[in-house]
Amino acid sequence: MTQRKKTKGQLIVLSGPSGVGKSTVIAELMAQRPLYFSVSYTTRQPRTGEQDGVNYNFVSRQEFERMIADNELLEYAEYVNNYYGTSLKVIREKLDSGMDVLLDIEVKGAAKVRQSCPDAIFIFMIPPSFEELSRRLHARNTDNEDVITGRLEKARQEYKEIPNYDYLVINDKVSNAVGEIESILTAAECRVMNRKNIVEGDYAL
Repeated sequence: MTQRKKTKGQLIVLSGPSGVGKSTVIAELMAQRPLYFSVSYTTRQPRTGEQDGVNYNFVSRQEFERMIADNELLEYAEYVNNYYGTSLKVIREKLDSGMDVLLDIEVKGAAKVRQSCPDAIFIFMIPPSFEELSRRLHARNTDNEDVITGRLEKARQEYKEIPNYDYLVINDKVSNAVGEIESILTAAECRVMNRKNIVEGDYAL
């Protein structure tokens, strides 16, 4: 079948505990299919190797609070004493152009998106075990033991939100996790509501 440009993009929300490997999976996924990855705004300091506008849009707390006051954010949340949020204007523009948009946000932000965008696809990613999550956090060598302990406790709380998501992906191996997400997105594209534009000219739907 001839591929036709979609009239509306799909909003995809990906959540998961710190250290589960979301960034690696997202990079591989985007190498395989056209997606716009929404670069979040944050007030935290850049980590070594991170670039402004690529990994995050790094702003001051004052600027972030101005964005909140001016209703410029689709969602925002405070995590470990730093704000994280998503630009509403950019998301709307990309979706209206027919581009699928991927958000990498934590559970509180995802809950806010669910209220305003119930048609979004919500995916939660977990490691094969909690022991593996601890190993990955230690392997990053970016946090001290107290911070890692806090992240693991935060992960336990985040797991309680899994029933609110549509899909659960296990990142035991990057290629497997990417394959599962690919399957989810392909299935979503095949929904009748997402393909009405293809047949409207030829069939009476």
